[in-house]
Order: sequence, then C-alpha cells, then structure tokens
Amino acid sequence: MRFTYPIFLLFALLTPLAGFFWSFLKARREKRLALITLHPPSSGAGGIQTALILSGLVLCFLAAARPQWGRTVEEQTSRSRNVAVAIDVSRSMLAADVRPNRLERVKADVADLIDSLGGDRCALIAFRRTGVSICPLTTDRGFLRGALEQLTPDSAPRGETDLGSAIREALHALDPASDDHNAIILISDGGDLRGEALEAAKLAKKRGIPIFTVGIGDPRRGAEVPGEDGRPMRHDGKVVTARLEEASLTAIANASGGRYVPLATLGTAETTLGAIYHRFLRQVAAKEQNESESRLGERYQVFLIPAVMLLIAGASLSKGRFRKAVPPKKKA
Repeated sequence: MRFTYPIFLLFALLTPLAGFFWSFLKARREKRLALITLHPPSSGAGGIQTALILSGLVLCFLAAARPQWGRTVEEQTSRSRNVAVAIDVSRSMLAADVRPNRLERVKADVADLIDSLGGDRCALIAFRRTGVSICPLTTDRGFLRGALEQLTPDSAPRGETDLGSAIREALHALDPASDDHNAIILISDGGDLRGEALEAAKLAKKRGIPIFTVGIGDPRRGAEVPGEDGRPMRHDGKVVTARLEEASLTAIANASGGRYVPLATLGTAETTLGAIYHRFLRQVAAKEQNESESRLGERYQVFLIPAVMLLIAGASLSKGRFRKAVPPKKKA
C-alpha cells in the first residue's frame, strides 16, 4: 500500500486524541452543571454520537491521504507523427551571415521545434560527407535537447557535403510501416557537392514521405567560411565563401512532395521552426497508437464511503430540534 499524501495520516492519528480530550472536557463541564442545577448528566447517546463522528473523521483523513494498492491497467490512445530532422554540420554552416552563425541559429530553432512536438516522435541526423544518426526516434525531449547541444562539425565525417546521404539516413530512421505518418526536415545552406539528392528525394516520394527543406543563410551574397584555426578558409589563395543555394533545396522539396521554406535571418516568430512545423508538418496524418499503462489503483473510496455514512449517523443523533413558534397570548 502507498499513500499519495501521507501528511493526512498524521491528522488521522491526532483526531482520536483530540476527540478524547474534548470528551473529557465535556464530561467535566456536565458534572459541574449537574452539581449546580441538580440535574443528572446526559445519557450515553452523546458518547455514541462522538464516537461515530470521530470514526468518520479518521476515515475521511485516510481517504484524503489517497491510499493506493493493487495494479490497474489503463488503455490510452494517442496520435503521433514521426519526424526525422537532418542538420547540415559542414564548415559552411559556421558562416556568420546569421548570428552567431548558421549552425548555432539552426540549433536554437531546432530546440524550438522540439518544444512544439507534443506527442510526436523525432530523430536527429547530422551530415557532411555522410549522414549519421545522433538520436533515434523518441518522444524524450530532454534526450533530444542533449543530443542537439552536442552537435558540431565533428558530429559527421569530413568530406564533400552530400544531401542525398542525409536523406537516405533519414529514411532509414523512419519505420516503413508508418510511412503515412512520417516526414523529413532537411536543414542546410543548400551546398550539395555529390549531386545525388534528387534520386534520394524520389525514393522518399515513392514511400510517401514529404521532405520539408529549410534554407539557412543569405542567398544573395556569400559569407566567409571559417577554417579550423578560426580564420577564413582559402583555396588557391582566395577566401572561400558560401551562400544559400535555394535552387537545390527547392528541387528536393518538389521532388518529394514537400515544401521549401527559407529560415529568415531575423528570427521572427513566423519563421521559427516551431511555426514552420505547425504550419506545414501538422498536415501529415497522425497515427493512432494504443498504449497500456499499469499503475497502482486508487482506493480512497474504501474509506470515503463509510466515512460519509458514519458522519450522517452521528449527525442523526443530534439533540437539536426546530422550535415551534408559540403564538402570543391575547389580552383580555
């Protein structure tokens, strides 16, 4: 047996003591009145009434403590979607055209997305040369945030950015039996140096999984890409820059039946990933899932019902009566 609010057990123990003390004071008062008025003390009905009320109060406090014992199984039905979020962690994502840089902005917005999931399941994938699963499908928001915070360019193998590999890894993370309830969010600056993304997007289309591509960065001008030493990377003596390639992300979204959404640099409420999720991904059908949950049974009724009966019985022994109105005497 377990009590949810054990503090009420103390009240249940103190109630008889308080009742006995009150009965003692009452008996002593009645003896004094008997000596003065020459009337005998009251009958034992008062003691029965006191016992009934005290017993009722003790049972009320036991019921208030919420006793629990035995196991009950409850069937719960929930509706959920599966979302795989693939995040580009290539060095171009460290460009600072978005403050503090593209990757940190994406991490902040994915954290906002995690808060918007409700009961939906989410998986996280990091990609550069290949896609790497860093968190499987889960509803554990704390676990998702922990994996997200540790995301760096070293979370995926170095090499030419391959959006196709990211899509294939996301498809691998999603259960084929639930494809009607699956979706992919691909977040990148659009750089695809392998050119295999469209084939992977078509494979997602065949499975009925839309890809919502999210572009990060400035599409008009390039931003310097920092190297491992923090200084701008150089190739053939020229500073390496990267700008948002919207064409590739739009093509992936169209090929899969999804949608391309640019992530605004100002971070307005309308363009956060949480807002994008509610606007577009909520259109994906939710799957009904039946879950069984075992818990201790609530047994407060065992004490509450007899408590009410005892209190009613005690109240019925009350000496109180409605006084009849006596008509005034007429003057002769």
